[in-house]
Amino acid sequence: MLDQLIELDKQLFLFFNSHHTTWLDGTMVLLSRTEFWIPLHVLILWKIVKVYQRKSIPILIAIGVTIVLSDQITTSLMKPFFERPRPSHEPSLDGLVHIVNNYRGGLFGFASSHAANTFGTALFLTLLFRASKTWMPWLFVWAGLVSYTRIYLGVHYPGDIVAGALTGMLCAWLSFAAYRRIQTSLEKRKASPRSEEAS
Repeated sequence: MLDQLIELDKQLFLFFNSHHTTWLDGTMVLLSRTEFWIPLHVLILWKIVKVYQRKSIPILIAIGVTIVLSDQITTSLMKPFFERPRPSHEPSLDGLVHIVNNYRGGLFGFASSHAANTFGTALFLTLLFRASKTWMPWLFVWAGLVSYTRIYLGVHYPGDIVAGALTGMLCAWLSFAAYRRIQTSLEKRKASPRSEEAS
């Protein structure tokens, strides 16, 4: 069963990776880079500060925790544990993978840190701004686009992306739950002296 899933993952990768054009290569490299998305990050920061003002600091800390957790779990735990070579380093796919600018990434690719970080951030912000329906689809489109570039560039299988996305979203859910619990606890502490004075 596992062998069949791995083979299916390879076939899906080859299907998506084979759909490439010269003019898209440079674009995909840019979209894959974190620094390209700095304007989006600044916009998100502005939105958080605008809506939550002084309460923004714990939110930003929680987002940071989400990213650090998802990144470290995928990079420091999953990749060395599973030791699954990236498509760009897989001998059986030699000559079949579309590589851009000879970029091949590190040796192991399961799971994708790009997918973990972007999907984790997307879910956290979706939970944070769940009252604003316009945020949810665009955040996941962004995460999906960044993740797709990793397949296009030949450094991740679709399975790497799915595993990374699930890992990141789990980290986001845990971070958001911890953030909400801490905030609720602090609000209760602030309210309790007032209720005692009123009585």
